[in-house]
Amino acid sequence: MFKFYRSKFYIALILLISVFCIGVFGFRIFGDYSWVDAAYMTIITVTTVGFGEVKPLDTDAKIFTIFLIVSSVFIFAYSISVITEYILSKSSYQNIKYRKMKKSIQNLQNHVIICGYGRNGRQAAIKLKRYRRQFVVIEKSEIVIERHSDDETLFIHGNANEDDVLKNAGVESANCLIAALPDDADNLFIVLSARQLNKNLFIISRASQDTSQRKLILAGANKTIMPDKIGGDHMASLVVVPDLIEFIDRLSIEGENTINLEEVSIDDLPENFTFKSIKDLDLRKITGCTVIGYKEPHGDYVVNPEPDLKLLPNSKLVVLGKPEQIKKLNQIFKLEEITDKNSFS
Repeated sequence: MFKFYRSKFYIALILLISVFCIGVFGFRIFGDYSWVDAAYMTIITVTTVGFGEVKPLDTDAKIFTIFLIVSSVFIFAYSISVITEYILSKSSYQNIKYRKMKKSIQNLQNHVIICGYGRNGRQAAIKLKRYRRQFVVIEKSEIVIERHSDDETLFIHGNANEDDVLKNAGVESANCLIAALPDDADNLFIVLSARQLNKNLFIISRASQDTSQRKLILAGANKTIMPDKIGGDHMASLVVVPDLIEFIDRLSIEGENTINLEEVSIDDLPENFTFKSIKDLDLRKITGCTVIGYKEPHGDYVVNPEPDLKLLPNSKLVVLGKPEQIKKLNQIFKLEEITDKNSFS
């Protein structure tokens, strides 16, 4: 609905500009006025203020003036009504949208909070949408929020350093926070505030300097990421082992012919598979997926685990497969139903 009002608003502006241009050129041609006098005559004519003419008009100029007055009356009346309607509708639309967004955020549970919607924040949001994870973005720039207002992304306008803003984003019921601001000091304050508000929150913070990583960890961050370091290492790897890096990149690209990695929690599998072995699970035969990793309950990773490895509670499998194989895995073990409980809306 708001887009409809916005399109009418643009039409009204175009009509007003067109009337002004026609008036200026008309008085310039028919009245032989200078450009400044022509603009002056156009303004006093279309606004009907009743000021005197710069100089007497001949018959052609008078006929043009009559035409300009009649046409501008209707156009001005239409334009004013449309602009007023647009302003009122925008205010109402923003209020309705804000209330709806606030209600949606209040209903979130175990969601992700992204602080900052720059390059890293947007990339994180894209990935979370792809995996249908609920998230809310804290952004202090109204321009950025307005630019992405049609993305169906939940935004909180404010500074993520402030406790009230974090609370409005549901930090107490969230399970993860991503501090993606470009300044390390800002990320440090966010980590400190978020850790005080939620002791169990999993916090991932961006870091620009090596010296900031340790401080962020001491402040309460679980993980720190240095985008510049990762980017430089990736470019160097393309020189040293280009084929290997290209293959790894293909694992993270979604498509019909690409290969994907998927994480499977043992607790999400049917109970009869707990304490069974990878061989008993037989994912390769049933779905075509291959188990390439295993995360033990205490956090250690086993690369290329043995078939006889027992599947313990609170552990996870890392499987490799094509998109259709991953889809079959989700369907057979009903993993999609579990994912849908935390789906992005």
